[in-house]
Amino acid sequence: MGAQAEEEIVARTGRKTLVRRGGVDRSQRIRHGVQWAFAALNGWLGLQFYLWVRYYERGGVGFAVPRPPGVEGWLPIAGLMNAKYFLLTGHAPAIHPAAMILFLAFVLMSLVLKKAFCSWLCPVGTASEYLWKLGRRVFGRNAVFPRWLDIPLRGLKYLLLGFFVFVIGTMSVEALTEFMGTPYGLVADVKMLNFFREMGPTAAIVLVMLVLLSILVRNFWCRYLCPYGALMGLVSLLSPVKIRRDGEACIDCGKCARACPAGLPVDRLIQVRSAECTACMECVAACSAENALGFSLPAGKRRGRALGPATVAGILAAIFFALILLARVTGHWQTDLPRAVYLDLVPRVSVLSHPGM
Repeated sequence: MGAQAEEEIVARTGRKTLVRRGGVDRSQRIRHGVQWAFAALNGWLGLQFYLWVRYYERGGVGFAVPRPPGVEGWLPIAGLMNAKYFLLTGHAPAIHPAAMILFLAFVLMSLVLKKAFCSWLCPVGTASEYLWKLGRRVFGRNAVFPRWLDIPLRGLKYLLLGFFVFVIGTMSVEALTEFMGTPYGLVADVKMLNFFREMGPTAAIVLVMLVLLSILVRNFWCRYLCPYGALMGLVSLLSPVKIRRDGEACIDCGKCARACPAGLPVDRLIQVRSAECTACMECVAACSAENALGFSLPAGKRRGRALGPATVAGILAAIFFALILLARVTGHWQTDLPRAVYLDLVPRVSVLSHPGM
């Protein structure tokens, strides 16, 4: 920002402030790099899992690849069920333990760094972000629902979360064990894959509608329908790290509020407590005033020590790999089923029905 612009700021605000100078904010470059790295990891796991499924669909003929436990990260319901089982029994589940480990890792991330999982790691969140940015590039802007419609729609994801929590919350340890031991529970990961491989017309229409709505509305799925994001948002309310604004350093330009994908009034808050904040740091990247805005810990009356994007990425990586390493060392990462079970169930997975149906 030039000297003339700085003089205009002083004239408008009536006070001198430090204007951030030099270089482009690195937070978004680092965040996007983490997004793409995690998307690539998921792509690799998906390919490996597909090859593993095809091997068993062919009756165990051909080149065999090991089953990647990380694919269980796409089984959040199994993760929630197994987390309850672990809390009640003190024992790690034998079926889909990686689902529980990854579920707990993502919850821990939200407890430490708000909903950073959603904007830094989640592949669905990454796709959603690029879709609404595509819509903004094509149409010049994104649609914004009026407040009277936006608030009830945001409640949908909490209703969905409440439904899953209620159903799983009423299950006993015996019921959890029995469900996971059914043929459906044993190959729930294969059922998940086949949902996309054998998608019917109704599911395809719904998916296309969600994509179109995600292009038109910022983070449509994440904002209104994702129960996983709803859980992360509730947990994130306990996080000590928040977007914090220093009123003395702020120049009241409003760039932070305009940049916020969640539409939060960052420019009018001292700290952002909302469950909708995903710690994407786009508001920090847009801020023109030095030390006016940061993703930081509390520190008395003034804004606390800010966490840089590299620190955020490092903490996320530390939580992710530490829990996976712990699970591997303790033998609670891999689902250990006999080969004969997969040879029996995988080829006929399409005819396996949900135990409750």
